[in-house]
Amino acid sequence: MDRKLLFGRRVIDGVSAVNSYPNDIVASSSIVITGKYIRCGRCNYVIDTKKTSLPNDNYYCPACIMLGRNSTLTQFYHLPEVNQFKHQDNPLTWQGKLSVLQEKCSEEITNCLATHQKHLLWAVTGAGKTEMLFNAINEALKRNERIAIASPRVDVCIELFPRLQAAFADIDMCLLHGRQSEPYRYTQLTICTTHQLLKFYHAFDNLIVDEVDSFPYADNQQLYFATENAVKVGGGILYLTATPGKKLLARAKCGKLGISYLPLRYHGYLLPEITVKLAPKMQGNLKNKKLPVSLARSIKQRYVKGQRFLLFVPRIADLSIIKVAIEKEIPGINCVTVHAADADRLEKVKAMREEKISFLVTTSILERGVTFPGIDVLVLGADDSVFSASALVQIAGRVGRSSDRPTGDVLFWISEYAQNVRSAIHQIKFVNRKGRVIQRELYDM
Repeated sequence: MDRKLLFGRRVIDGVSAVNSYPNDIVASSSIVITGKYIRCGRCNYVIDTKKTSLPNDNYYCPACIMLGRNSTLTQFYHLPEVNQFKHQDNPLTWQGKLSVLQEKCSEEITNCLATHQKHLLWAVTGAGKTEMLFNAINEALKRNERIAIASPRVDVCIELFPRLQAAFADIDMCLLHGRQSEPYRYTQLTICTTHQLLKFYHAFDNLIVDEVDSFPYADNQQLYFATENAVKVGGGILYLTATPGKKLLARAKCGKLGISYLPLRYHGYLLPEITVKLAPKMQGNLKNKKLPVSLARSIKQRYVKGQRFLLFVPRIADLSIIKVAIEKEIPGINCVTVHAADADRLEKVKAMREEKISFLVTTSILERGVTFPGIDVLVLGADDSVFSASALVQIAGRVGRSSDRPTGDVLFWISEYAQNVRSAIHQIKFVNRKGRVIQRELYDM
């Protein structure tokens, strides 16, 4: 085996496989048994032995089995990270420029990575978080550090990877997620899903975790464990989000986490605010495969004008109903639906990005991490409990991301004013109030 594949990684293999690994390999138990419980060394999951037994008094971890079975019949094989990379004087090939506000955040982030701090960047959707990272990553690469950018969502990683490739054209990097066919490679810069962090051990000098409020990362103790484990002792972690949860804000408030804040988008405009449409008979209409009249009218108007949009619905089961209703309402229209388990999901998103289709009907899978310039957003059943307030803010944030069209419509159809809708409206108004203050300060400069 190529020893580089073990640098900063803990590969799980059979106990008897030790002879097939390098002589200086570090082998250790991947499952720890304490009394009647086992603890998984990969994800830190603890479970009663009676619930996870194998023949001959052996046990396995059910929590991270999607990454391959970890059991008392296997062990870790590991080599310490040595940062074996070719030095480059200036890896950054991106030629763009940051705004005054972005530059301020970029400087703070650069300092945080240089000193390996724990830090939060709270920036509204469309603030240009990725571009604000470039200088910090560039300086870290020049220090010969190993860097990872992780996100809970595959779509985010797939969109982020080519942007990093373009920004650091001469740096070898790899993309890791559960749907890929290419094997793992040892690289200085890694873009991966947060689940992939479970395979690393003290690998990264700095780790950047994007969309920390997003499912499945939020409140996931196994992924929190993976994050801490993937970073070297004394390494830095930068958290990115537009909608930080109470725990992150509490850590920042008590000084355990630094914080940078940007309430304006990169083009200087505020977030588009939510317009609510009451449709009390919505559920009954949908059962009869009918759309609320105002929604049908909104779709038809946009379709005729060629205005691209996303229509979000609460559940996968809603997609086929909405598709039938739209195609019945507008004869000849091609209604494309997409959801997390859709085998053609990546191709459909690509078609939307390349403007080969004018709209998508989707679940919350496209609530964040994807950019379609110049779109409007419609949400049917925004008051459904499946949509958290932060998810609704992220959905609204799909609008106005381009400087060519920095505004747009965000329309929510609801049966009643639920707390998630009220909270989303409040959050957007809150950051916009702060944004207006900064706009006035910049205008007076």
